[in-house]
Amino acid sequence: MAPLPGAELVRSPLQLYRYLLRCCKLLPGKNVQEHYKHAIRQSFQVHADEDNPERIRQIINRSIEDADWVMEKYKKRK
Repeated sequence: MAPLPGAELVRSPLQLYRYLLRCCKLLPGKNVQEHYKHAIRQSFQVHADEDNPERIRQIINRSIEDADWVMEKYKKRK
């Protein structure tokens, strides 16, 4: 299960970036949100030169899975 509706529609790195930033808005507290936004930006910079479509698909899938894990982690803390 994805953290937000529409995860199955994410096909490009730009769509993933926007999706992950929307997920951040749901996290509790400004510090937590800023931490994950920073991590997202860094990860995109690290993978900016990736041009293998299969590898990009793997990164997108893993990122959505990780976002789901983070959202579940903070949901349990409420």
